[in-house]
Amino acid sequence: MKYARLTKEQFEEMHQEFINFLATQSITGEEWGKIKKEQPKVAEDEMDLFSDLVWEGVLNKVEYLEHFSPNQVFLFYISEVTINLIAIKVENESVDITTREGYQWLQTNLMNEMVNIYTSSKALSEDRNKDIFALIKQGANITKGELYAYFKNIVDKNA
Repeated sequence: MKYARLTKEQFEEMHQEFINFLATQSITGEEWGKIKKEQPKVAEDEMDLFSDLVWEGVLNKVEYLEHFSPNQVFLFYISEVTINLIAIKVENESVDITTREGYQWLQTNLMNEMVNIYTSSKALSEDRNKDIFALIKQGANITKGELYAYFKNIVDKNA
């Protein structure tokens, strides 16, 4: 398995897609029930294969990721060849930017000396999707990139 098996809830949400996936392998609902009961390893392999296909489809479309921790925000833009990072670090330990109040403090105090903004860029490995999945496993969430664009504008103005 290349990524991670979908959760029970994700499989339930993608029930019809999973049925279609099994159908492409000429596995009927009745046969699936029999496989699950008599060949659990084969059933798990099918679920893993389906999960990887779903992840591959999702990861192919990812351009932006965000990861928040109490004193840092990591904003990623993933191009075809690089991962570009804008990192915001708050040096004020009384501020937790994962809370509404803390995030409002950050918005108000962006130019405060207790707020540091860094940028970085690195080449993707040969497996772009695996690089993205590693960031997701570490807690990053897929986004549309509004926050990245906002901070990129700030970084570019102050460059």
